[in-house]
Amino acid sequence: MEISPKQVAELRAETGVGMMDCKRALVEAGGDFEEAKKILRKKGLAAAARKADRVASEGLVVARVLPKSAVLLEVNCETDFVARTADFRAFAEGLAEQIAAHDAIGETRAGHPEELAALPANDRTTETVADVVSHLVAKLGENVAIRRFARLVPRPGERFASYVHGNGRIGVLVGIRGGDLDLGRDLAMHVAASDPRFAGRSEVTPEMLEAEREIARAQAAQAGKPANVVDRIADGKVEKFYQETVLIEQAFVKDPDKTVGQVVVERGGKEALDVRFLRFKLGEAGVRSEAKADA
Repeated sequence: MEISPKQVAELRAETGVGMMDCKRALVEAGGDFEEAKKILRKKGLAAAARKADRVASEGLVVARVLPKSAVLLEVNCETDFVARTADFRAFAEGLAEQIAAHDAIGETRAGHPEELAALPANDRTTETVADVVSHLVAKLGENVAIRRFARLVPRPGERFASYVHGNGRIGVLVGIRGGDLDLGRDLAMHVAASDPRFAGRSEVTPEMLEAEREIARAQAAQAGKPANVVDRIADGKVEKFYQETVLIEQAFVKDPDKTVGQVVVERGGKEALDVRFLRFKLGEAGVRSEAKADA
């Protein structure tokens, strides 16, 4: 049967699939619009399966903060070009919104993508997240993969702030008691820039400290330092380790003459030292765990 350009355009407008694929689907469906959509959906699933093994190392980190939760999410694709498209960004941001709103997920610092497959894509459709991923693969022509997510639930008196840097290359959540959201955002920006490993000294294990001491002792001995100086050098190395890796001991990026801890107390009081953070960097090898500062 004859398929009109108008029919093809309408199917493309609703599905986002290419013109030729829309026309072939309409021909196969005998002009039945809904049947053509089903055909495209099935083909989208097949396309997603074929592309699933292709490397997806680009993408976006997005953040979403609602009153009842805060979310960091990393979604990957194959090229930076696709990562910058409106469709890809809309999917990532919409999924972060759904995760934040979905109470059944609870709090997790290392959520698994499989948990999201059956989640409703949004409140206006019966489609699942897995369905939407398949459609996106068919539309964009690249593998799309949900890599990881984290969802934090506020503790009493805690508020979350977020910051996303570099067009989605780094995302940060900060939970803080005391202070205002400007302080929370400044801390999130600091975490993005300075990449602390810990929030407070209490998180640094004895094994980590001993490793730093051993390195410092070995370096001092190789430099010919006397034995009575070696331990002082090792103590100094440990203090430097704290200053470089512990959030509240780092020099604050917006005022390097002060530590983060000093700024937090000045702007939010001592209770604001009870801070936790989460940082995702696009494509990083490991998942940075949540950290919580000493109160």
